[in-house]
Amino acid sequence: MWLSHSEQPLTAGELCDALGVEIGSTDLNSQNIPTIETLLGCSLGLVIVEASSYTVRLVHYTLQEYLSNNTDLFLGAHSMIAEVCLTYLNFHSVRDLPLTHDWAPSPAILLKYASHYWGTHAKREITESVKTLALRLLDVFDRHISFSVLGYMNEGWGFYPPGFTGLHGSAYLGLAEIVVASLEMGKWNLNATDVAGNTALSWAARKGHGAVVKILLAQRDVAPNTPDKDGRTPLSWAAGNGYEDVVKVFLAREGVTSNTADKDCQTPLLWAARNGREGVVEMLLKRGDVSPDIADKDIRTPLLWAAGNGHEGIVKMLLEREDVAPDTAGKDGRTPLSWAAEFGKTGVVKMLLKRGDVSPDIADEDIRTPLLWAAGNGHEGIVKMLLEREDVAPDTADKEGRTPLSLAAEFEKTGTVKMLLEQENLTPETPDNGGRTPLSWAAGNWQGDIVRMLLAREDVSPCTADKDGRTPLLWAARNGREGIVRMLLAREEVTSSTADRDGRTPLLWAARNGYEGIVKILLEREDVAPGTADKEGRTPLSWGAEFGKGDIVKMLLEREDVAPDTADKDGRTPLLWAAGNGHEHIVEILLKRKDVAPNTTNKSG
Repeated sequence: MWLSHSEQPLTAGELCDALGVEIGSTDLNSQNIPTIETLLGCSLGLVIVEASSYTVRLVHYTLQEYLSNNTDLFLGAHSMIAEVCLTYLNFHSVRDLPLTHDWAPSPAILLKYASHYWGTHAKREITESVKTLALRLLDVFDRHISFSVLGYMNEGWGFYPPGFTGLHGSAYLGLAEIVVASLEMGKWNLNATDVAGNTALSWAARKGHGAVVKILLAQRDVAPNTPDKDGRTPLSWAAGNGYEDVVKVFLAREGVTSNTADKDCQTPLLWAARNGREGVVEMLLKRGDVSPDIADKDIRTPLLWAAGNGHEGIVKMLLEREDVAPDTAGKDGRTPLSWAAEFGKTGVVKMLLKRGDVSPDIADEDIRTPLLWAAGNGHEGIVKMLLEREDVAPDTADKEGRTPLSLAAEFEKTGTVKMLLEQENLTPETPDNGGRTPLSWAAGNWQGDIVRMLLAREDVSPCTADKDGRTPLLWAARNGREGIVRMLLAREEVTSSTADRDGRTPLLWAARNGYEGIVKILLEREDVAPGTADKEGRTPLSWGAEFGKGDIVKMLLEREDVAPDTADKDGRTPLLWAAGNGHEHIVEILLKRKDVAPNTTNKSG
């Protein structure tokens, strides 16, 4: 019964403890607990223990199927399991445990399972005995370790939330019959709130327990609109979580306000639209007292949320309303079209672009247009739709000077780059605020196909340097993009020794970062100056020696135009750098040279 009806696999210890519980007892008697060996010996081979997890299971899935199909084999199984769990939780030894998260000391092996699942079993099948035991537990629920376990496992609470009464607990678990019994006892205030401001009704609504919501709303003195500390009403929770039956119950009751916003100005409709709860949105929009265009504190409307999250059905419903403005931008200046374009919501973009009252080129506060968002994320279908519009500028740059082409080139959106380069009114070499062109971004990020496309253009220069003096070749060499280096060096106008503003050449960067293939390619060039030092007086050999790049050091030392003992501005020679960093193989290579002084001191002596 336990193995075929438990909510999760049981460990051997949990199962044996469960079988040792005597209904009606006040504590666990260790003499009643069978050993796992005894249990296996009685099961005729139908039960086995997994060696890795020490969980107990039925020997084969077909046995589980057989037991599930023959429901008369274990009549009342769920109520029996619930009764065992509740008996266990009501044991004196368990009730006396402190409210901490060290939940399974040796005398409480079944604690986690019993705490987490007694309500699930009781909800499926309840008896008077289960009800009595449940009320006994709920009477001390806010002081019982099982409440702590349940809250942590289900809600992630790492603390004990005061004010959570037995009525809260039965509503939270969806135990309708126990809620009725709790109300009849009159022990707990119907509208009492826990530390987070939740009433029993709020918990039932946010968990989708429709039967409990009905019972609580039927109470004459219930306060159906009590907000929690975040300002969310029970209806707001039910709407946001998509519990249509529960929402229907709320909307049918007098006194329930359907347009109340929380502290972030989010209404039930906005929550439902944001989370894609189409049925709930439909119900709320039929209400005369629901305003469909109320925005939250960031000025994001239900339409904007639905568009950004790709909830096409909800977008369609909202666009059919005359009182919805489809182009309203949020606090950051972003419209529904902007959000949909960024996240690749093609269907939503299509719907919005069909509207005459949607401007497709509105830029946000960072001057990013919908096209720029779509291009940077490689949403080719959306880019195509936007480029087909005459009122979309393909070359608008954002606050950082980045154009759609620049972003697409950086992030290897090849199809998007191709479409953009086909536009007549596009400048393919527009630099950003740092002076980097689309070619520079592509070259530095190993986008070979994009580099080829750009180099095929007559209006693209392969030599344009950014504000730091770094050319596409330098970026490619610095980042180890060997194939790009070859492509760029194949162009006559590209020189291999152009240095950046720190005096670092492509060769120096490649040597410093250990890219042997690129060093080899550059050293084969006639226009390379392998001894050129940067502003700190450091040569490619100096950098290679510091970072232990042995093969690169060897290549450089084979050149007659490389001075192996050149000191930098601090007086450090390649030997001194290699010695200081413990690169023995390089020290050995340098000491074999007659033109290397082994005792040279730096400026500090």
